[in-house]
Amino acid sequence: MNKRQKRVRYKIKSVSNRKRLTVFRSNNHLYAQLIDDSKGLTLASSSSIEKSIKDKNLSRKETAEFIGKDIAKKIISKGIDKVSFDRGKYKYHGLIRILAEAARVEGLNF
Repeated sequence: MNKRQKRVRYKIKSVSNRKRLTVFRSNNHLYAQLIDDSKGLTLASSSSIEKSIKDKNLSRKETAEFIGKDIAKKIISKGIDKVSFDRGKYKYHGLIRILAEAARVEGLNF
């Protein structure tokens, strides 16, 4: 882990006991998952490699928005509406920001 990622994760875990919505961005794909740190389980996930998303041939920004809405729907269907957003080692702009704002529009609170 690099310095920024450690700092962000430490603040999230020390301040809140909410479930953690984590984002990972590779050169080609975007991943989001809801993690329960107390049990060490992934409760919901969505990524650009899923067949339903890959078949739509969306641009990267549209894909980020779709993943944000998709993960929010999955989380809310599990009865969770408050999460903490873990941006990891990424700055809060670009694809990460688009994904977060799309999740907020669907009803997630963070």
